[in-house]
Amino acid sequence: FPNPLLILYGSQTGTAQDTAQRIARQAKRRKLQVRTMPLDCYNVATLISESTVIFVCATTGQGDPPDNMRIFWRFIFKKSLPAGSLCQLDCAVLGLGDSSYPKFNFVAKKLQKRLVQLGASMLLPIGLADDQHELGSDAVIDPWLAAFWQKFYTLHPSLKFCCTMIISHNRLPPSYTFHFLDNASDVTWQANPAEQTLPSSSSLLAKLLSNIRVTDVSHFQDVRLFQFDITGSNIEYTAGDVVMMRPCNAVDDVQQFCQLLRLDPESRFTLRPTDSTPVPTRLLHPCTVRHLVETYLDIAAVPRRSFFELLLTFATNELEREKLLEFSSAAGQDDLHAYCNRPRRTALEVLADFPHTTAEIKVDYLLDLFPEIQPRSFSIASSLKALPNRLQILVAVVSYKTKLYKPRKGLCSNWLASLDPNKEDIYVPLWVKKGTLKFPRDEDTPVIMVGPGTGVAPFRSAIQERTADGITGNVLFFGCRSQSKDFFFRAEWEKKIKARQLTLLTAFSRDQEDKVYVQHRISENAELLMDLITNKNAFFYIAGNAKEMPSGVRDALKGVFQQQGTVSAEDAEKMVNAMEQSGRLQSETWS
Repeated sequence: FPNPLLILYGSQTGTAQDTAQRIARQAKRRKLQVRTMPLDCYNVATLISESTVIFVCATTGQGDPPDNMRIFWRFIFKKSLPAGSLCQLDCAVLGLGDSSYPKFNFVAKKLQKRLVQLGASMLLPIGLADDQHELGSDAVIDPWLAAFWQKFYTLHPSLKFCCTMIISHNRLPPSYTFHFLDNASDVTWQANPAEQTLPSSSSLLAKLLSNIRVTDVSHFQDVRLFQFDITGSNIEYTAGDVVMMRPCNAVDDVQQFCQLLRLDPESRFTLRPTDSTPVPTRLLHPCTVRHLVETYLDIAAVPRRSFFELLLTFATNELEREKLLEFSSAAGQDDLHAYCNRPRRTALEVLADFPHTTAEIKVDYLLDLFPEIQPRSFSIASSLKALPNRLQILVAVVSYKTKLYKPRKGLCSNWLASLDPNKEDIYVPLWVKKGTLKFPRDEDTPVIMVGPGTGVAPFRSAIQERTADGITGNVLFFGCRSQSKDFFFRAEWEKKIKARQLTLLTAFSRDQEDKVYVQHRISENAELLMDLITNKNAFFYIAGNAKEMPSGVRDALKGVFQQQGTVSAEDAEKMVNAMEQSGRLQSETWS
């Protein structure tokens, strides 16, 4: 096939990458030439000479493109690009989103619009996958892909003979082959293993100074304040920025994994790519099996459908094969969700449930079976102006029950919580990224911050930074369950109130019979807020859990405009939207 299919993806957590690779496997089984890469690894200037491209894009944060497509994003929106420059291109756009966020699939929608402006032909309507669907993204992806291949073969009928015998459970070659080493003299080790995990020159191995529980011991939720020493680094951050770090798998999980796959954790190997795929730079060369499993393979994540599709190719036991066949099929997605997604079953637990198949897994396929552990981001909860050479984060340790016997645990928060700097020196690889929250530079502009629970983290950074600069127009709405159990930074806020640097309005939801939330406090303080917003040009910020709180706060703000400004609900909605568009209303929410 002289005009290969190109699949370009923008992925933040690995889901869009997984989907792009799944489409590539379908193309390979159809004997088509296919290239797959992140958008920022592609020379976008050559887009004019491509024939068929599939774009698979996630949307991050507040409608922003993922990190690995930002260079492409800036290029494709250049005003200087001629209107018909992509008139030779046939393409399709598949968006991966979550409808609980206001800017659902914003990046994919905007990209399609821009490609059409530049003259590209859309092979089929945009696919807008939704993580909130009861069957997840596949509910949209499966029919969208079926429609894509139908359209593709309509355009290229001569290729149709290739797809008459597509067997989806035929195993493709692995991306890499493992070459195990006999003894220490085979290859010399690279210097410092931890340095391998750093993605850029602005990263460092930061010493963990403290790991302190900040909720009462009787409180159900364990929340920790971590402090890192960044002395001597070139790391600089301002209020609203985030810190990135990659967790490690738990020691017990690593041990169980090696036992299930009959691997010696101390054995060493080098990787050789089977095609042009580069060897992951984060891995040591040579590398131990332990280092690979502990720091790279995401064995504690809920596996995607592609995991079951590949696992099926190893199945020889009839019962296990039947079940894996069902989980890999479009018709079996409800059963797969009931087995895996709803109870949050991990890949490691799946391997234990399919022991015969697991025993057949060939080591060369480990990097195809398991995605790479993705970095996690945390809002920085401190300011360099108040705490020089220090970086703090406020982290809720994630642990919850499902129908499974063992509690489900968040990988990164539990890994961090397990680190004890009092027992030994601990260094954590981390790097800082610009956040989505931007605070006004004008010292006369007040800020109103709504940060219940750990959502208060970026606002502590902002309050420390602003008060260090002598700025006193700081209003914080803080909410938690109980004044005595999870009132974060209480002593610090009391000092700032005394110094007249802060106005604090609190909502302790469980300290009285009727539940009181931050949105109730916003409604109660309508006059103060209206004055700050209309007369003093205040900025308004929301941070925290993306369930009901952000929309509840927006509704309360609309209520303020209706009550104090005597405007209609429609006009209040317009006022809130106008604040958002001008950057005076900003939010950072997570699910």
